[in-house]
Amino acid sequence: MAYADGFLIPVPTKSLTAYRKISQKAGAIWMEYGALDYKECAGDDLTPEGISATFPAMMKAKGDHTIVFSWIVYASKAERARILKKVMSDPRMQGPQDCPFDPKKMLYGGFEVIVDMAPAKKAARKAPPKKKVAKKKKKAA
Repeated sequence: MAYADGFLIPVPTKSLTAYRKISQKAGAIWMEYGALDYKECAGDDLTPEGISATFPAMMKAKGDHTIVFSWIVYASKAERARILKKVMSDPRMQGPQDCPFDPKKMLYGGFEVIVDMAPAKKAARKAPPKKKVAKKKKKAA
């Protein structure tokens, strides 16, 4: 069964563009090493009427922050371990980067997928082999 890493990150709204750029680069690396899906979503409807346990309240986010909800999907927990090892040792993920959020406020965890309603991807079918047409030999007269 598939496996997912999930993240909740309060990002200062003024830093959302910088966060998006870093996430696009990181997402490409994760996908290159075999992740099945990589999503970064900026919250825009997080205080529904009648709900007191909202994302901003639970994360103690300031009003000038956007809650980012992210996930990465892998084929299995073993694949996650393999991919994560490669991603973390990739030089493109190293080096001095100005982090556009406070990593201490990020929530992160690994999750076993227990329900998956996404349509199954069908393997590409090979075209049937072309039939060879036997050429008729001309009889000598």
